[in-house]
Amino acid sequence: MIITTELLDQLSAQAKKTPRLRINYDLRNSSNDQSQRMLNALQPGTVLPIHRHTDSSEIVTIVRGAIREYFYDEEGKCTETIELRPGCSVPLLVVPKGVWHNLECLEPDTIIYESKDGAYQPIKDEDILK
Repeated sequence: MIITTELLDQLSAQAKKTPRLRINYDLRNSSNDQSQRMLNALQPGTVLPIHRHTDSSEIVTIVRGAIREYFYDEEGKCTETIELRPGCSVPLLVVPKGVWHNLECLEPDTIIYESKDGAYQPIKDEDILK
């Protein structure tokens, strides 16, 4: 599979039309693949709750655009922020298993690559910080 600028543009256009202002593109070999590998097309204003993954770390890298990743303690206090942009000093981020985090899309037509261990499972209610 070749990821072209045309595909990235199509994903960004689709993300603009969704109520969540984001869409993902599955990069697994098949639905039986026991991993999560995807492109996420994001638009400013998309809302991602503060959440954690208890079964896997998460790898995030920027393809284009920009995001700010936020990290939180158990009480919901922001402990660190990291900005990812192509060509910046932090082009790839590993979110450790069990760490509370979310992100903010900083530029239109942002695309990130994400990967996690194991098959997709919706985030459980107890893994969303309220």
